[in-house]
Amino acid sequence: MRSNVDPQKIEQLMKALGREARGSGCIYFTGGASALLIGWRSSTVDIDIRLDPEPLGIFQAIAQLKQELDINIELASPQDFLPQLPGWRDRSVLIGRYGEISFYHYDFTAQALSKLSRGYNRDIDDVLAMYEQKLFSLEKLCDCFEAISPELIRFPSLNPDLLRKRVEQFIERCESTSEREK
Repeated sequence: MRSNVDPQKIEQLMKALGREARGSGCIYFTGGASALLIGWRSSTVDIDIRLDPEPLGIFQAIAQLKQELDINIELASPQDFLPQLPGWRDRSVLIGRYGEISFYHYDFTAQALSKLSRGYNRDIDDVLAMYEQKLFSLEKLCDCFEAISPELIRFPSLNPDLLRKRVEQFIERCESTSEREK
């Protein structure tokens, strides 16, 4: 069992990966790592990343750093659970550059859809936190869901109707909250 991750460990990881990688590339953080760096959570169990393009030597560096920093690192992103959203790279937010590696928050609209597809309470809380911090818009959430909707059949573990219902309920919840606050 590894220790919980805090923002300082993520910072250490980015610096070390930038130092150890033998080529350029991009690393996208998702889930708890984004939540820690932006500040709506204080810890997470693991760091989920997507490599795109994959930096040379990154897997050796990850294997070493998992032990040194006593952290879990998983290769996971929204496109492992949903069709790839059009424009996800353009909506991903740059965190910083260490060595030849650029670090990003994976597209928050995609993260929101992925979390809504799982539907756990913590996931819904994360989506609300992302929305409250204006990391995605309800319009973009709806547009991106419609864009991937025809491809959802390629993900047999997903129930497209249930995901549509969760997206619609989330949008209604946010719209009714903003109406009450006016």
